[in-house]
Amino acid sequence: MENATLFDKQTQVAPLGLIVMDSFKETGAKIHNYLVNWAKESGLGENNYLIDVSCPRFASGDGKGIIHQTVRGKDLFILIDVGNYSCTYKLFNNINSMSPDDHFEDLKRIIQAASGKAHRINVIMPILYGGRQHRRSYRESLDCAVMLQELEAMGVSNILTFDAHDPRVMNAIPLMGFDNVIPSYQVLKAMFKNLNDLTIDKDHFMIVSPDEGAINRNMYYASVLGVDLGMFYKRRDYSVIVNGRNPIVAHEYMGNDVAGKDIFIADDIISSGESVLDIAYELKKRNARKIYAYATYAIFTNGLETFDKAYKEGIIDGVFGTNLTYRTPQLLQREWFMEVDVSKYIAYFIAALNHDMSIEKVIDPAKKIHALLNKQK
Repeated sequence: MENATLFDKQTQVAPLGLIVMDSFKETGAKIHNYLVNWAKESGLGENNYLIDVSCPRFASGDGKGIIHQTVRGKDLFILIDVGNYSCTYKLFNNINSMSPDDHFEDLKRIIQAASGKAHRINVIMPILYGGRQHRRSYRESLDCAVMLQELEAMGVSNILTFDAHDPRVMNAIPLMGFDNVIPSYQVLKAMFKNLNDLTIDKDHFMIVSPDEGAINRNMYYASVLGVDLGMFYKRRDYSVIVNGRNPIVAHEYMGNDVAGKDIFIADDIISSGESVLDIAYELKKRNARKIYAYATYAIFTNGLETFDKAYKEGIIDGVFGTNLTYRTPQLLQREWFMEVDVSKYIAYFIAALNHDMSIEKVIDPAKKIHALLNKQK
């Protein structure tokens, strides 16, 4: 998709409007810059697509959404990171970090404030609200499915997410646009940019899935790179429940020998990071050479110390993560962390959708990955 063809007023669905919630300001600014530059290349001279909004709160914690300019007839794209706990508000004079619940309520407030005047509303929510509560076991809520149905009822036309924990949640809204994007090209691009000593062939490199749930994304990497795929599966104690889950007893490995090979492990999220480190230790026992992990959402809920220790001991050699959710300043300063920038990818998607173009080329990166591999060779 050529940048110069992205901004033709004749093919626009409606004038573009970009609402970047406070939780997504950093990456949202990059996305906006791409859109403005492409518009200038097309001769339109547009320099601002941002819609000014705010979500103030009363001291009691009640909030409201305000749109400070007209959105009538706009093709609105609302960008939000429901996982950004660095956003805070005052509640009875106490400073509270915003939870995913708080972010989702603010999103609904802004949609309400639009009052049905926008031509179309699209939501870009990289990490899905309630995405880890995606299926029911016994008497449990289905948070993600209900969230999607709420947005559909409020008039949202399209939702874009990245690397959904379980993309089958789209079955909750079969009549609404739902795109689940995997930033595979951006990950490989970052990997080749940061790692100079990789030899990508079956004798030197291997993909390992951390569990059966991540097998499809790892299978894709193994296929496009032409290397072998191994897999761990989690052996759990189903007689015990700890923090709402059956604890993992052991990680069992299935696959070819990893001795002497560099290993790449891909998953959707690094939460506490315990599973990734357990797998890295197991791979080192099997004489793997270097071990690199990737997670679309590297959130490190238990802190960074265990990864610092594993890096210092040579157990893990690097971790890749995207800028699709909040990363602490401490994480960005770590020598072992490498960022995958997905802002240009989102900008392409917005431009394509705003011009009613096919997004097949945006979503399917196979040709770009092959060109990248040929360049490396």
